[in-house]
Amino acid sequence: MDSGPWPFVTLRHFRRHGRRYVWRARQHRKGLEHEARGLDPARAPVWQTQTYNWITGGVFAVGAFLFMAGCALTLMQELTGSPQSVLINIVFFCGSIPFTTAGYLQHFQAANAEPFTPGAPADGASKRRIFLIGWQPKSPGWLSTITQFFGTVAFNFNTFDAIHTPSGWVMQDLVIWVPGMIGSVLFLVSGYLAYIEAGHAYLSWRPKELAWWIVFINLVGCIAFMTASILAYTPAGPEPGWIPAVSNGHLWFGALCFFVGALLLMRESRLAARG
Repeated sequence: MDSGPWPFVTLRHFRRHGRRYVWRARQHRKGLEHEARGLDPARAPVWQTQTYNWITGGVFAVGAFLFMAGCALTLMQELTGSPQSVLINIVFFCGSIPFTTAGYLQHFQAANAEPFTPGAPADGASKRRIFLIGWQPKSPGWLSTITQFFGTVAFNFNTFDAIHTPSGWVMQDLVIWVPGMIGSVLFLVSGYLAYIEAGHAYLSWRPKELAWWIVFINLVGCIAFMTASILAYTPAGPEPGWIPAVSNGHLWFGALCFFVGALLLMRESRLAARG
């Protein structure tokens, strides 16, 4: 029996040799359910090992921590009335690099997840074709990771251009705010796709499942990044002082959500490795 949020199939119940199995799209692409595929975990490709998942989570955690640090330094700067520091913007840019790295690691994993057929176990010894980007528009995981990756690239431009802020509100909005908004929109799309993939519905509540908590917390972080980006718009004239503070607070909270989600991703990989 197949189910999931239309038009995706994210959950399957089937029998093989008289035994009942459950297939989940997210766990399949991450290599968390080798038994349902009929594949020996020892013969799994490197991108579907728990070490790979743990490293991906660790790299995400580093990026999120640097964003949190940048927000904290920005708040201290505002409280002391110090001029804008280039070093703080460098911290944000450095944080965007691990985000992009981990984002691509996740997408590479999704791009190379083999199509699953309940009656045909995977052959771990077969020769595999490696895809750098791939094309799996029927997979919410592939769509989620590709939009997330492009979102991280947009934040690379956003944070790099902010290191030496251009003069004039038009140029600031064009080279800093616009890429940030694009990245936030892509993050929000990515976060929701990951949420429906793990929850098997447009709206779900599965507090007993670690996978659901990971995608839910990340989705909350994506929402916080979205509100932070909206408020970060540079107006033509003066603006109330609370707007930058609230934007910075939302950005910090979003980064905190990503940090927690990354730690839970690392925990998930350790639990899966223990069997």
